[in-house]
Amino acid sequence: MLTFNLAAVYHEAKSKYAYAYDSKTVHIKIRTAKDDVEKIRFIFGDPFNWGKKQNKDVFDKDTNEYVWLYEGSESMYMLKEYTTDLYDYWFISVKPKYRRMKYIFVLEKQEDKLAFGCRTIVDIVHDHKKAYDLFNYFNFPFINEIDIFKGPEWVKDTIWYQIFPERFCNGNKENDPQNTLPWNSIDKVTNDMFFGGDLQGVIEKLDYIKDLGANGIYFTPLFRSPSIHKYDTTDYFEIDPQFGDLKTIKILITEAHKRGIKVMLDAVFNHSGFYHPFFKDVLKNGEASQYKDYFHIKKYPVYEGTTPIGFKFIDGQNELNFDTFAFTPAMPKWNTENPEVIEYLLHVGEYWIKECDIDAWRLDVSNEVDHAFWKKFRKTCDQAKADFFIVGENWDDSTPWLQPDQMSSVMNYQFTFPVLDYIGRDAIKASKFKQLVSKVLSVYPKNVSPYLFNLLDSHDTTRILTVCDNNKLKAKLAYVFLLSYGGTPSIYYGGEVALAGGHDPDNRRCMIWDEETQDLDMFKFMKKLIELRKNHPAFKSIDLSWIDTNDETNHIVYKKQAENETIYIVLNNQNQKLNLLIDELKNELVVNLYTNEVIDLTKTIEIDAYDFIILKR
Repeated sequence: MLTFNLAAVYHEAKSKYAYAYDSKTVHIKIRTAKDDVEKIRFIFGDPFNWGKKQNKDVFDKDTNEYVWLYEGSESMYMLKEYTTDLYDYWFISVKPKYRRMKYIFVLEKQEDKLAFGCRTIVDIVHDHKKAYDLFNYFNFPFINEIDIFKGPEWVKDTIWYQIFPERFCNGNKENDPQNTLPWNSIDKVTNDMFFGGDLQGVIEKLDYIKDLGANGIYFTPLFRSPSIHKYDTTDYFEIDPQFGDLKTIKILITEAHKRGIKVMLDAVFNHSGFYHPFFKDVLKNGEASQYKDYFHIKKYPVYEGTTPIGFKFIDGQNELNFDTFAFTPAMPKWNTENPEVIEYLLHVGEYWIKECDIDAWRLDVSNEVDHAFWKKFRKTCDQAKADFFIVGENWDDSTPWLQPDQMSSVMNYQFTFPVLDYIGRDAIKASKFKQLVSKVLSVYPKNVSPYLFNLLDSHDTTRILTVCDNNKLKAKLAYVFLLSYGGTPSIYYGGEVALAGGHDPDNRRCMIWDEETQDLDMFKFMKKLIELRKNHPAFKSIDLSWIDTNDETNHIVYKKQAENETIYIVLNNQNQKLNLLIDELKNELVVNLYTNEVIDLTKTIEIDAYDFIILKR
């Protein structure tokens, strides 16, 4: 028993380590220390249909060895699917006959065998009888369909185009705010500059978005607010006049749907704006306000001024009189446990689905809102529209939110950070990138992963081109990985024409519409890559196989498979040419999907510095 690193072994029943994949299938995972276990045998059977105990081992024809089994139980080896710097992750998919099962793991290394159960770990080489204790078996009680994660099928084929409306396109100068600046007249933009972007401008560019290949638009907030970003909402039931009105958004959504483009709006339900009528009433009337319990007030009077600028703190200390988003006085936090607030915000969610036929909500700061509220919100949305999509803004492992009765997806920054570190910042080498991505692939169930909202940049982060120090070749490598990775990818507006930008607010520059200053080569590249993703199912498959990761040359090779199709992708993340021979493809004729060139692999492939190749067998 001491030859195994038992502290690293982990499994949890009815969790992301044991979940119903569909109405007949259960997926099981177990974690062990890296390179510590040679094989894991998975033994399972029905909890109410175990046969009489065997007195001696049963011969397994598949493995040519004897194994200990009960009559009626089954045995098979697990797949060591992914490896990180610390752990190995093992996987198996099983179909229990009666949709329930008891199960146990047998860890094997040389002559040692341990039965890893729910209550104890048994050395079955020296204490064989204890291996038959069914009370030590894990239990998957029953596959209940209502408990199975489901998402809208259309999302699996969606490529999102994120738009920050104020900076995308000015289509109607009549609704421009005061002091609107000429489009693209300033490079170093700030969050108090207005350039007049609006919904009419988006309507005029729908054909552009369709031509790129994107078939989903994610808007940052559109509702009335004094800011350019609109995350300090004052009226959830009104489109901000600088963007248009209800008629404009209805036209936009109708025209988008005609082009096969879905529309996702941004819901800010963690907090309101300082000037929201309910909070203004609290500021004015204090404890006498009918809305005082709508927020998290710590002390009265809340504030004596009329703006959040120069806000006074409690007793002169560095603490606000009320809870907010990130200590920002302009964004007081809703009390989403209050029945009236719940009713109010659920009505907002339902209203825009029924009134405008939106297809999805993105939920701002979703991890700070209670789960009970999101369960009500999910039910409200599902009742309002079938196949509705809900994306939470969660930056970490989001398993608690990705449940059948909560969210369909989250913004997968867990994916983003390794890509930025490996390709963008050169902060890690190929082997470390492999480990980090493998960890991401191990985090979520396989029926959740197709819906994860994968991104390289957004209105909250530095743009990918800037992270890559304006090296467009490196930015292309990042996009290749994004669009060949499972999930639903998102492109931040302008990335397709090489729009750069540092952290907020610099990442919110005006879109480049002058073709003389657009990078049309980047646009052509993105359009081709999106086309490949749409036409080749392997691009969208969830799992990948690592073929080669080399720290000296800093290149990676990975394989994707789906529907009898296998592709190999090579990213040469170094400033010199790479001569490469892929053993699995040696002496084969393959097609470079990006160039349509047929390549004879009897010799090495030459890949330029910071270049890529996509091969199909």
